[in-house]
Amino acid sequence: MDLRKLKTLIDLVSESNVSELEITEAEGKVRIVKASATAAPHYTTAQTALASAPAPIIPVAATPVADAATTLAADTGHVTKSPMVGTFYRAASPGAKSFVELGDTVAEGQTLCIIEAMKILNEIEADKAGKVRKILAENGQAVEYGQPLFIID
Repeated sequence: MDLRKLKTLIDLVSESNVSELEITEAEGKVRIVKASATAAPHYTTAQTALASAPAPIIPVAATPVADAATTLAADTGHVTKSPMVGTFYRAASPGAKSFVELGDTVAEGQTLCIIEAMKILNEIEADKAGKVRKILAENGQAVEYGQPLFIID
Protein backbone atom coordinates (compact mmCIF):
# COMPACT_ATOMS: atom_id res chain seq x y z
CA MET A 1 0.00 0.00 0.00
CA ASP A 2 1.49 3.35 -0.95
CA LEU A 3 1.97 6.13 1.61
CA ARG A 4 -0.51 8.49 -0.07
CA LYS A 5 -3.29 5.94 0.23
CA LEU A 6 -2.31 5.24 3.85
CA LYS A 7 -2.32 8.96 4.72
CA THR A 8 -5.77 9.32 3.13
CA LEU A 9 -7.08 6.43 5.22
CA ILE A 10 -5.57 7.90 8.41
CA ASP A 11 -7.17 11.28 7.67
CA LEU A 12 -10.55 9.63 7.03
CA VAL A 13 -10.42 7.79 10.36
CA SER A 14 -9.27 10.93 12.20
CA GLU A 15 -12.10 13.06 10.79
CA SER A 16 -14.90 10.50 11.10
CA ASN A 17 -16.80 8.68 13.83
CA VAL A 18 -15.07 5.44 12.81
CA SER A 19 -12.91 4.17 15.66
CA GLU A 20 -11.19 1.32 13.82
CA LEU A 21 -10.39 0.42 10.21
CA GLU A 22 -8.64 -2.68 8.85
CA ILE A 23 -7.63 -3.04 5.20
CA THR A 24 -6.14 -6.18 3.63
CA GLU A 25 -4.56 -6.02 0.20
CA ALA A 26 -2.33 -8.38 -1.74
CA GLU A 27 0.86 -6.79 -0.37
CA GLY A 28 -0.19 -6.69 3.28
CA LYS A 29 -2.56 -5.63 5.99
CA VAL A 30 -3.02 -2.25 7.72
CA ARG A 31 -5.07 -1.59 10.84
CA ILE A 32 -5.84 1.94 12.03
CA VAL A 33 -7.36 2.37 15.50
CA LYS A 34 -8.47 5.69 16.96
CA ALA A 35 -7.80 5.48 20.73
CA SER A 36 -10.14 8.33 21.74
CA ALA A 37 -11.56 11.57 20.40
CA THR A 38 -8.57 13.55 21.72
CA ALA A 39 -5.77 11.06 21.10
CA ALA A 40 -4.05 10.54 17.78
CA PRO A 41 -4.88 7.31 15.90
CA HIS A 42 -2.82 4.19 16.56
CA TYR A 43 -1.48 2.35 13.51
CA THR A 44 -0.48 -1.30 13.22
CA THR A 45 0.53 -3.69 10.51
CA ALA A 46 0.87 -7.45 10.79
CA GLN A 47 4.57 -7.16 11.73
CA THR A 48 5.07 -3.60 12.97
CA ALA A 49 3.24 -1.54 15.59
CA LEU A 50 3.48 2.19 15.01
CA ALA A 51 2.95 4.87 17.64
CA SER A 52 1.15 8.13 16.93
CA ALA A 53 4.30 9.58 15.33
CA PRO A 54 4.39 8.62 11.65
CA ALA A 55 7.08 6.13 10.69
CA PRO A 56 7.84 4.32 7.45
CA ILE A 57 5.36 1.56 6.65
CA ILE A 58 6.98 -1.79 5.95
CA PRO A 59 4.76 -3.88 3.66
CA VAL A 60 4.00 -7.31 5.05
CA ALA A 61 4.70 -10.08 2.58
CA ALA A 62 1.54 -12.14 2.25
CA THR A 63 1.22 -15.59 0.72
CA PRO A 64 -2.08 -15.58 -1.12
CA VAL A 65 -4.47 -18.39 -0.23
CA ALA A 66 -4.76 -19.22 -3.93
CA ASP A 67 -1.01 -19.99 -4.13
CA ALA A 68 -1.27 -22.34 -1.14
CA ALA A 69 -4.25 -24.07 -2.78
CA THR A 70 -2.30 -24.49 -6.03
CA THR A 71 0.61 -26.03 -4.11
CA LEU A 72 -1.76 -28.41 -2.28
CA ALA A 73 -3.43 -29.44 -5.53
CA ALA A 74 -0.12 -30.09 -7.27
CA ASP A 75 0.97 -32.42 -4.47
CA THR A 76 -2.22 -34.26 -3.58
CA GLY A 77 -5.28 -33.67 -5.79
CA HIS A 78 -8.10 -31.24 -6.53
CA VAL A 79 -8.63 -28.52 -3.90
CA THR A 80 -12.16 -27.33 -3.15
CA LYS A 81 -11.93 -23.75 -1.88
CA SER A 82 -14.31 -21.59 0.11
CA PRO A 83 -16.34 -19.32 -2.19
CA MET A 84 -16.99 -16.86 0.66
CA VAL A 85 -16.07 -15.68 4.13
CA GLY A 86 -18.07 -17.32 6.90
CA THR A 87 -18.26 -20.15 9.42
CA PHE A 88 -17.56 -23.71 8.22
CA TYR A 89 -19.89 -26.52 9.30
CA ARG A 90 -19.49 -30.20 8.35
CA ALA A 91 -23.14 -31.07 9.14
CA ALA A 92 -26.57 -29.50 8.68
CA SER A 93 -27.08 -29.14 12.43
CA PRO A 94 -25.22 -29.88 15.68
CA GLY A 95 -25.29 -33.60 16.36
CA ALA A 96 -26.26 -34.46 12.78
CA LYS A 97 -24.14 -36.75 10.60
CA SER A 98 -21.42 -34.94 8.61
CA PHE A 99 -22.09 -34.44 4.89
CA VAL A 100 -18.80 -36.20 4.04
CA GLU A 101 -16.07 -38.06 5.90
CA LEU A 102 -12.47 -38.85 4.99
CA GLY A 103 -12.38 -41.54 2.31
CA ASP A 104 -15.96 -40.97 1.11
CA THR A 105 -16.55 -40.98 -2.63
CA VAL A 106 -18.43 -37.86 -3.74
CA ALA A 107 -20.22 -36.97 -6.95
CA GLU A 108 -19.94 -33.61 -8.64
CA GLY A 109 -22.65 -31.35 -7.15
CA GLN A 110 -22.88 -33.32 -3.88
CA THR A 111 -22.99 -31.16 -0.72
CA LEU A 112 -19.66 -31.19 1.13
CA CYS A 113 -20.34 -28.68 3.90
CA ILE A 114 -22.21 -25.52 4.87
CA ILE A 115 -20.74 -22.06 5.24
CA GLU A 116 -22.79 -19.64 7.31
CA ALA A 117 -22.44 -16.05 6.14
CA MET A 118 -24.61 -13.22 7.47
CA LYS A 119 -27.06 -15.69 9.08
CA ILE A 120 -27.54 -17.49 5.74
CA LEU A 121 -26.54 -21.15 5.42
CA ASN A 122 -24.84 -21.78 2.07
CA GLU A 123 -24.35 -25.36 0.90
CA ILE A 124 -20.94 -25.89 -0.70
CA GLU A 125 -21.01 -28.55 -3.39
CA ALA A 126 -18.24 -30.70 -4.83
CA ASP A 127 -16.94 -29.20 -8.07
CA LYS A 128 -15.29 -32.50 -8.97
CA ALA A 129 -16.18 -36.15 -8.42
CA GLY A 130 -13.71 -38.29 -6.48
CA LYS A 131 -12.61 -39.48 -3.07
CA VAL A 132 -12.26 -37.07 -0.10
CA ARG A 133 -8.55 -37.26 0.84
CA LYS A 134 -8.34 -34.38 3.34
CA ILE A 135 -10.70 -32.09 5.23
CA LEU A 136 -8.73 -28.90 5.82
CA ALA A 137 -11.17 -26.91 7.99
CA GLU A 138 -12.50 -27.65 11.47
CA ASN A 139 -16.19 -27.62 12.32
CA GLY A 140 -17.22 -24.16 13.54
CA GLN A 141 -14.01 -22.53 12.23
CA ALA A 142 -14.10 -19.16 10.48
CA VAL A 143 -12.96 -19.49 6.86
CA GLU A 144 -11.80 -16.90 4.35
CA TYR A 145 -12.61 -16.48 0.66
CA GLY A 146 -10.44 -18.88 -1.34
CA GLN A 147 -9.32 -20.89 1.69
CA PRO A 148 -8.79 -24.60 0.88
CA LEU A 149 -11.52 -26.74 2.50
CA PHE A 150 -11.23 -30.23 0.96
CA ILE A 151 -8.80 -32.21 -1.18
CA ILE A 152 -10.53 -34.60 -3.58
CA ASP A 153 -8.74 -37.17 -5.77
